[in-house]
Amino acid sequence: MELSYQVSGMNCDHCVQAVTKTITALPGVEAVRVELPAGTVAVVSVGEVPIEDLRAAVDDAGFELIGRTS
Repeated sequence: MELSYQVSGMNCDHCVQAVTKTITALPGVEAVRVELPAGTVAVVSVGEVPIEDLRAAVDDAGFELIGRTS
């Protein structure tokens, strides 16, 4: 399953690495793709990762998860 989310505050490669690392550590996450110019993060997982877990991971990295993109 792949779902995309809008994340604010990312503006450099370090941001991409930080967000990727924290989300990848969540149970069930298989891959993370960050589109820096769009400010989106695609999460590939074996099932839907609870948005509360994603929000906490993104917050821990120093950014804000705005919500799911359509």
